[in-house]
Amino acid sequence: MKENIYQRPAAVSLLALLCCAMWGSAFPCIKIGYAMMNISGAGSQLLYGGVRFLLAGLLTLAFARLSRRGPLEIKAGKLPAICGQGLLQTTAQYVFYYIGLAHCTSTKSAVINASYTFFAIIFAHFILKGERMNWRKTLGCLLGFGGIIVMNMKGSGLGGEVTLIGEGFILIGSIAYGLSSVTLKILTRRMDATILTGGQLIFGSLVMLLIGFLMGGRLEGWTAASLLLLVYLASVSSVAFTIWSQLLKYNPVSRVTVFGFSIPVFGICYSAVLLHEQAFTLRNLAALCLVCVGILIVNRTGKAAGQAG
Repeated sequence: MKENIYQRPAAVSLLALLCCAMWGSAFPCIKIGYAMMNISGAGSQLLYGGVRFLLAGLLTLAFARLSRRGPLEIKAGKLPAICGQGLLQTTAQYVFYYIGLAHCTSTKSAVINASYTFFAIIFAHFILKGERMNWRKTLGCLLGFGGIIVMNMKGSGLGGEVTLIGEGFILIGSIAYGLSSVTLKILTRRMDATILTGGQLIFGSLVMLLIGFLMGGRLEGWTAASLLLLVYLASVSSVAFTIWSQLLKYNPVSRVTVFGFSIPVFGICYSAVLLHEQAFTLRNLAALCLVCVGILIVNRTGKAAGQAG
């Protein structure tokens, strides 16, 4: 079968890094959005996330419609899978993520969130054929995860107080995202990746909105700037999730998700520029080296193993 752009090694690397760069920008932008609209309670935080992902889902389906001649067709038999993916990838991940981010720095959230890569590769080992762990994947993951730990260190130990509602919730969201990466690959074998992405974003966001309303959330302080920021965040989700879905469809999970270790690198850089958090330290440069080496090792595994799935 002819190799498409989503299977070419150089394109996979560039597209995956593009997705990670966009996701990395979301950490400080969400913090800025909270400040712009004076969002503090968990209910309001979930409403903010719900509106973002609902808009992202609509943008994704609109793009799919414009890029095709005929109308979009979503078979009734596919709806349970789309809804299930939405509950896992959007609702479960981002309910914990949006609450946790309010109780954790942007830099630290980016670091912890990248652990989803490790969980995705572990879940793939148990769920997907041809995605078994080997010494190269293990070493690549350990180096990448080591980079995350190094980034999160302060002095001789982990930096700052660790809380369940802060760092703990970010970690739980990362576990959900790691599992959803595996289920996403399974589902894209049977249905269109763009429709799946748009559908799961819409359903997952509607559940988030319901939870936010039930928790008494409110969104106030709308301005042109806060609206533009929300549209940007929605565009990040729409574009990045669509590209990521295609990459997972045509490549082994480990080959794609390992690039997630670069998210904290981008997140820290954006946080330094937008939130003035300390970023460019010897510790972070050492972490960057570990991340890059981990990516190279796992990508070498992908070449040796061939284009599985």
